[in-house]
Amino acid sequence: MGWVARCFSTIILTTASVLSHGQYQYSDSHLHIVDFFQRGEPLTELIAMMDKHKIDHAMISGIPLMKKWHEDEPKRPRYYSGDNGGLYWYSATDTYLIKALDTLTAQQRKRLHPFIVGFNPTDKNAGEQLEALIAMYPGVWQGIGEVLTRHDDLTALTQDEPPRANSEAMEGVYRVAQRYGMPVMLHSNITSKRERNPLYLGELKEALQHHPDVNFIWAHAGTSKTLHRYQGKMAFLLPTLKQLLAEHDNLYIDLSWTVLRPYILDKGDQPDPDWLALIKRYPDRFMIGSDALGKYDNIGSSLDDFLPLLDALPRDVAEGVARDNFLRLLPEPAVADKPHPLAPKTPR
Repeated sequence: MGWVARCFSTIILTTASVLSHGQYQYSDSHLHIVDFFQRGEPLTELIAMMDKHKIDHAMISGIPLMKKWHEDEPKRPRYYSGDNGGLYWYSATDTYLIKALDTLTAQQRKRLHPFIVGFNPTDKNAGEQLEALIAMYPGVWQGIGEVLTRHDDLTALTQDEPPRANSEAMEGVYRVAQRYGMPVMLHSNITSKRERNPLYLGELKEALQHHPDVNFIWAHAGTSKTLHRYQGKMAFLLPTLKQLLAEHDNLYIDLSWTVLRPYILDKGDQPDPDWLALIKRYPDRFMIGSDALGKYDNIGSSLDDFLPLLDALPRDVAEGVARDNFLRLLPEPAVADKPHPLAPKTPR
């Protein structure tokens, strides 16, 4: 190839990259409207950021835990790991979400997809509590989660026994999910900080096997920042994903937070060929999210971080990962067989 031809080829490739770069419409498949202190910006701010960054839809949920400001701590912690104070399960987070939705127009609410999260996943009353909330606020809920089960230091600080994906309490949650066709977003770390093997994989597999009619969204593909700090890049993660996706048609992967780096993109933002091949093989099973915690300024940049991955995929696959795969999982908003005695008098 001559010099002129090489230059012309480079111009074409560069132009194609510019044209594709940033031209995706997004669904933010993982977004919390509050932080671990149950504080968050108004949803009008979220809508404004969605409009600014081509985000058509967003999953929204609260946070099921409240960080305690302990009596012996002179300063309020800024994050759940800020000090040794514990966390406790906090059911009012779903009520905060309902009240926040009331500040929006009907058209704005259609772009937001509320997930129930304010329950204790170690409590066998959880399924009944979900049913009551669906009856109390009919036509609102479209999913369950992010359910926080194995989550390294967060689990250690929570004032209860460690939750797990295959507990009796979660069995009741999955039955509710199946009844209403709701997806379940599940945080279940694949291992602990010290074990270099998929220590907790059996808990997830058992849940998948026992509930084939429930669609599971595995938050961050079982990873977390703490795991990376101790483990580095886990070599067993990708082979495990390949096996799980092949064996379980009801498993979907949330690529938010700690999956993009160091797994999918290297330091030069080059996508890993093996991850690309896996996404191409299962093009409808992956989705992206910001994992925002009550603040929305960075949701656009968080989703744009995926552009090197999206641009490396076929256009139809990229559009599915960026927007459509999440929306395909959503049912009609849930309505119980009969209203709850405490349900609002006026329809929403």
